[in-house]
Amino acid sequence: MTEFFNDILFLIQRFGWTDFLDIILVSAIFYALLILLRDTEALVLLRGVLFIIILLGLLTSLVALPAFSWMINTVLPALVFAIPVIFAPEIRRALERLGRAGNVSFLNRNRNISDKQNLETLQAVISASGRLSERHHGALIVIQRMQGLGEYIGTGVPLNAEVTPELLLQIFYPNTPLHDGAVIIVNNKIVAASCVMPLSASGVLNRSPERTMGLRHRAALGISEVSDAIAVVVSEETGSMFIAQSGRMIRRLNMERMSNTLTAYFQPIKPPSAKNLWTWFLSLFNTKPDEPEKKEGGKA
Repeated sequence: MTEFFNDILFLIQRFGWTDFLDIILVSAIFYALLILLRDTEALVLLRGVLFIIILLGLLTSLVALPAFSWMINTVLPALVFAIPVIFAPEIRRALERLGRAGNVSFLNRNRNISDKQNLETLQAVISASGRLSERHHGALIVIQRMQGLGEYIGTGVPLNAEVTPELLLQIFYPNTPLHDGAVIIVNNKIVAASCVMPLSASGVLNRSPERTMGLRHRAALGISEVSDAIAVVVSEETGSMFIAQSGRMIRRLNMERMSNTLTAYFQPIKPPSAKNLWTWFLSLFNTKPDEPEKKEGGKA
């Protein structure tokens, strides 16, 4: 026991601020990786990989198996190249979130919510969403911010029209040619309708009440996961309104709360100060959605 305490005292005496910094950086990297993989299918894959590594390590260290050990030592280095392939969606999502950090303005860095045209656009979206909700007409409205949505605009029908509540109501009227799909708004214009959005890749949807949501909700979450766009969803079945942003769904929205939320998203935001830098950093990796309000049917 004395020798043990002497070893600990020796380590403490040799422990410097660079060692402390080294431990903090390594811990932060592993913490960020676990946050990114939380509630995703990649976490299951990671468990499988760790199980195989532990099993192989025990076999090669406890039992003398020369041929098997040679094969493992030859094959394992090649598996390093398989990691980017296996975890490609998670790596891409992490890089996209880091790349979008700091994109905090509405449509243009030199514009803000006080611009009259921007205010009119938001008010048109809010008004149309409320009227669509009353009529139980499903809708998906995507507002582009800093990251371009050209690849998704190309999947729809070009319009290049002014944003008005009446036009949005007409587009999403049931059984009309453009009602199925998303409307994309860029620079205060409806650039395209009936656009195809990527479905959410979040594993949360497969293990929670959110899995009962329809394709509009999944598409809204999907476009918010791969871009910094804001998606407004109106449920066809319940008339409920939702906002999707950064892979999270905001629920329990009425007209007042939707107006406040959209206005807050498109207000110019100051860069994070030293005091809240850690909170801002964690928000880049936050994938946990809001608590569900209630279950909905499969149709949206």
